[in-house]
Amino acid sequence: MWDTFRLGLIFLVPPFAKKWLLRWFYGAKLGRKANIGWFSAVSGKHICLGDYSVIRPLTIISLSGEVQVGDYSEISSFTLIYGSASLKVGNWCYIGPQSLLNVDEDVEIGDESALGPRCMVFTHGSFLPYTEGYWVKRAGVRLGRRVWCAAGVFIHPGVEIGEHTFVNSRAVVTQSLPPGSVAEGNPARVIYPIERLIRKPSQEYLDLAMRKVLHDFAEVGLRRELRLSPQAIHGEESQLWFRWRGVPYRVILIPSAGDVPTLNNLEAGEKLIYLINRPNWKPGEGAMVFDLSLRQTRYTSDPIHTSLRLFMLRYYGIRFVDR
Repeated sequence: MWDTFRLGLIFLVPPFAKKWLLRWFYGAKLGRKANIGWFSAVSGKHICLGDYSVIRPLTIISLSGEVQVGDYSEISSFTLIYGSASLKVGNWCYIGPQSLLNVDEDVEIGDESALGPRCMVFTHGSFLPYTEGYWVKRAGVRLGRRVWCAAGVFIHPGVEIGEHTFVNSRAVVTQSLPPGSVAEGNPARVIYPIERLIRKPSQEYLDLAMRKVLHDFAEVGLRRELRLSPQAIHGEESQLWFRWRGVPYRVILIPSAGDVPTLNNLEAGEKLIYLINRPNWKPGEGAMVFDLSLRQTRYTSDPIHTSLRLFMLRYYGIRFVDR
């Protein structure tokens, strides 16, 4: 009853109060800028949420064992995680919306791994009576580093998925998968090595790739989501100009080689955001910077900087740590 009361109280209070209650009730260790959304709750024997970790609104984590969520990891909305054992989520992980994790045995998710929307993980399977000869299976689940399970993947008890593996949508994983695989189907089977899908990017490739990212950010992030009207400056694909609530912004891509784009006709108070693909190149003071070689940026409250950072993470898997 006491456990239910604590979970319910954390669920109901505003986000700022959730952290205080987690420390009071469970002695939780909460990293820098760790965030728990509205109508979400966490309970467990020991709780540790890493730096910049996020538990989105309307998510419940109720475990008897430990709850560990690594730095920069996200557990999305409408997710249910329950059971009598422990959950360990590494750094830069993602659990998509409407996922369900049964944690009656330990579940471990390695760094930079993801479960897409509506994935299911089970560590305990039974219903018909064991005493009448029906089977029961209880065993933990482990995902290695850089495992991507697309939407709707179902993972059975006892499965281990090796590192650097992609499991396609709606696969049913009944047996462990080796590292470096692409798997799909019911039951899931390896169809070819993941190396077949990976390109080896040159600096020129990265320049072209980031021009595409900038173009798509203009169309999706700015036009569709923020209802803005970005413009390419003098037809250059490497510069975007727009206004957000009356404030002028310019996003500039610095390529790996060649001329640096010139900043013509700067307005007073214009905010500059740089995507830098040239090692050791630095802009002037006051600019916001995404360093592509180091994957670093300074996290700010600026809405456009935040929107661009989340756009690159959400649509292109490009991760930046707070420098």
